[in-house]
Amino acid sequence: MKTVFYFPCQPSKQTIFFCLFFLFSCNTKDSVNSFFDIQPTEREYQLVWSDEFDVDGRPDSSKWTYEHGFVRNEEFQWYQPQNAFVEDGLLVIEGRRDTIPNNQYEADSDDWRKNRKEAYFSSACVITKDLASWRYGIFEFKARIKTEEGLWPAIWSLGLGHEWPLGGEIDIMEFYDKKILANVAWASAQPWTPIWDSYQKPISSFNDPEWSNKFHIWKMEWTTNFIKLYLDDQLLNTTSLNDTYNKRGDIENPFRETVHFLLLNLAIGGRQGGDPTNTAFPTRYEIDYVRVYQKQ
Repeated sequence: MKTVFYFPCQPSKQTIFFCLFFLFSCNTKDSVNSFFDIQPTEREYQLVWSDEFDVDGRPDSSKWTYEHGFVRNEEFQWYQPQNAFVEDGLLVIEGRRDTIPNNQYEADSDDWRKNRKEAYFSSACVITKDLASWRYGIFEFKARIKTEEGLWPAIWSLGLGHEWPLGGEIDIMEFYDKKILANVAWASAQPWTPIWDSYQKPISSFNDPEWSNKFHIWKMEWTTNFIKLYLDDQLLNTTSLNDTYNKRGDIENPFRETVHFLLLNLAIGGRQGGDPTNTAFPTRYEIDYVRVYQKQ
């Protein structure tokens, strides 16, 4: 695999001076190459997994699988694989107005997933579950999201093989209610009830009317000591892993004991997503790349 010299923090002036001095003092191309061929040290990160979405068609089945139907948060959309496709170097998750019969429909059920006869929206949730998962590293995503009412795009991770939220949840990016969110969650003493460390940034605070027409870079830095969440190199949220101990269950600290898989999805409506009535469909959530780096 290719060795990547990745600076998770802003390099010092001394570091920049040293690198420039070294490069300009090299007499040959081989001298420059030998510098970058040095074996990784403890401070170096290596690209261990990525998807650049370079091949049109369905997402790479060796990297992504899908959620199906009604899943969580009383959201309006029916998840189906055909709403995710690769086109012109982008993973596109398309939200559509639709009419889809619920194949689990039970009129008298108390479960919202079953007592809805039809879904009136469709979308996709692509996941790396059972294909790739990680603990620690730098995770980077370049994406473009729509910021209209009723849309709930997300980049997030869940602990593999554990009831939520015992395995932990990291929301690298969420958007709803005119805000960008960056969250970390773990288990309280009550079942199905998380403790949240959450940050919210209003879209209006960017002072850019073209913000949703541009691609942006979301990044997570996850170490043994903290989780840091960034948007376009601006630090949004820092969570100390000394604070993320579950209040119940067999897992003491999900961010030190579990591996996480990734989810990319466009939800519509539901408990947080808002009212999509006046939003234009179809709508697109576009991802340019996903890259995972780890220390080697």
